[in-house]
Amino acid sequence: MKKKDKSKTQPKQKSKQKQKAKTIAVQTIKGSLDVTRSGMGYVIVNDESGDILVRPNDFSTALHGDVVRVKVIKESQRTGKKEGKIVEVVSRKQTEFVGHIQLSAHHAFFVPDTEKPMPDLYIPLTDINGAKHKDRVVVQLVKWDKEDKKPVGKVVSVLLAENENDAAMKEILAEAGFPLSFPSAVLAEANNISEVLSIEEISKRRDCRDILTFTIDPVDAKDFDDAISLRKLGEDKYEIGVHIADVSHYVLPDTELDEEAYKRATSVYLPDRVNPMLPEKISNELCSLRPHEDKFTFSAIFQMNGNGEVKQYWLGKTVIHSDHRFTYEDVQEIIETKKGIHDDAILLLNSISQKLRKNRFNKGAINFSSQEVRFKLDEKGTPIGIVVKESKESHQLIEELMLLANRTVAENVAKIHINKKTIPFPYRVHDQPDKEKLAPFIQYAKKYGHVFDVSTPQAIAKSFNTMLADVHGKPEQHVLEQLGIRTMAKAVYTTENIGHYGLAFEHYCHFTSPIRRYPDVLVHRVLETVLAGQPIIDKKMEEKSKHSSERERAAMECERAGNKYKQVEFLKAHVGEVFEGVVSGVASFGFFVETVAHKCEGLVSIISLSEFDDFRLIESEYSLVGRRSGRTFKMGDKLSIRVIAANLEKRQLDYEWVIGE
Repeated sequence: MKKKDKSKTQPKQKSKQKQKAKTIAVQTIKGSLDVTRSGMGYVIVNDESGDILVRPNDFSTALHGDVVRVKVIKESQRTGKKEGKIVEVVSRKQTEFVGHIQLSAHHAFFVPDTEKPMPDLYIPLTDINGAKHKDRVVVQLVKWDKEDKKPVGKVVSVLLAENENDAAMKEILAEAGFPLSFPSAVLAEANNISEVLSIEEISKRRDCRDILTFTIDPVDAKDFDDAISLRKLGEDKYEIGVHIADVSHYVLPDTELDEEAYKRATSVYLPDRVNPMLPEKISNELCSLRPHEDKFTFSAIFQMNGNGEVKQYWLGKTVIHSDHRFTYEDVQEIIETKKGIHDDAILLLNSISQKLRKNRFNKGAINFSSQEVRFKLDEKGTPIGIVVKESKESHQLIEELMLLANRTVAENVAKIHINKKTIPFPYRVHDQPDKEKLAPFIQYAKKYGHVFDVSTPQAIAKSFNTMLADVHGKPEQHVLEQLGIRTMAKAVYTTENIGHYGLAFEHYCHFTSPIRRYPDVLVHRVLETVLAGQPIIDKKMEEKSKHSSERERAAMECERAGNKYKQVEFLKAHVGEVFEGVVSGVASFGFFVETVAHKCEGLVSIISLSEFDDFRLIESEYSLVGRRSGRTFKMGDKLSIRVIAANLEKRQLDYEWVIGE
């Protein structure tokens, strides 16, 4: 009897396997797992098909926030509601957790501090990193196969009881899915990069080392990713260079460094630390445009007149040498006193930047003012003071030149077409206002005498600017600015170029901060290929853009949470004291007040007001009104509050209204 030729049967088997794989793919849906406090899960799907309920026993190895594939096992014909079972974890949101370790003679378990239920992690005794029983620790999830009953972890660091600050900040970062340390492979790759600028590479670049160049950054900055150069070319003719750290020269696609940078997608700035996108060797050494050092840069160089009119520009790779490191405070002093090192250059650049700024607003950019809260910290990171910083001309000098570079790069790339289509590129876009969201705000602004023209998006922007100019310095300025900002869409990264409404730019991207933003690295890579005449077509660019937008939102939430923690920590030392405040929000359960001196927001609860009157919410008026007295608390009202509680764990401040103070 002849044996069957196996080679002839294999194609059929492969065909069956492909068919089986295709069937599984059809039956599974990709989404992110949201675990509720009760332990029930929902897979959030981006399309219109609806979320899928997943019971705890059907999570497989998925945790809250993970991107998963779920198989629908039940669907109600009446309601369309679906129930499913997770079959694959595509990517983890979080791999590091803060909690407590429980030690016994033979094993250790980690119990996470989280509101979202998740299993304890098994820790081999060889991986406890010196932790003792009940210590608060950071643990990394290292393995969790389907056959494992418990996920396996290792202790990364022990959090000391006397350093609550450190633990709180690490917890904020970990919960948002930002790694607290770099994998050894990433650090090794960074450390292997040569610090020597090769003569061969320098020869390929435009040499700008003999041109006056300097950086302007916050006083505590270490990663200087942009520098400005200036030289006079003739009567009313200047060359202004915007030089950006050439991160893409060092961080190459498909390397460990690149994968880690993409995963993080952004640096996170907390009150007492930076959680960087790139290791320190890259961000603070190789790529930081430190004074008196030659550095590789990617530059936008403009020929302009004193009115800020661009006559021509050049984009390309350069080598620079920064002559001086300015802080914003240094530059502001030169602007105000007209004296200081390189004062002629600073004053000329400031004059040009102010003209660029005026021209931008004339073309329809919206002039929302910005305030930044900075904490004065002691050596342990405890806040001992809060400073409110406003945007001054020194900040605007840099801002306008960066905006010009970003816009010019986006315009340049947008011109490139392949097969009559633009190439995939991570534009920074800002959609026009939603008229439904805008309507209640317009009605509210009308009470203060501001009339909006809503005939076109440009008319809306002009109305905003007229209102913002009119309210400057008036009691209602804060409330109208805050409510106005809330009506606006959020800026995002996408390959669909719809323009940037808030800046009034048809084309815009982020080119100027590749040390701290991954989309800027993508922009550099695309621009390099465009300038070489061989544009790359990255089919995953939209996916990368969405990921970058999501990580940016997570970073902003971290920054808000970090600021809130420090505010609560600061006012904890002032419980019982009275401060002047402004009503910053109203709800059915009370109203929020922001202290004038520190910008610390807390809640005056409706319960604490019940002894005075029965208050109800009037949504259209953004106010609480007493039924008997008619007493109102509305957004923008000034009043006095007493700090009655400061809960660090919940990052929550409670105030009470103080009458007649």
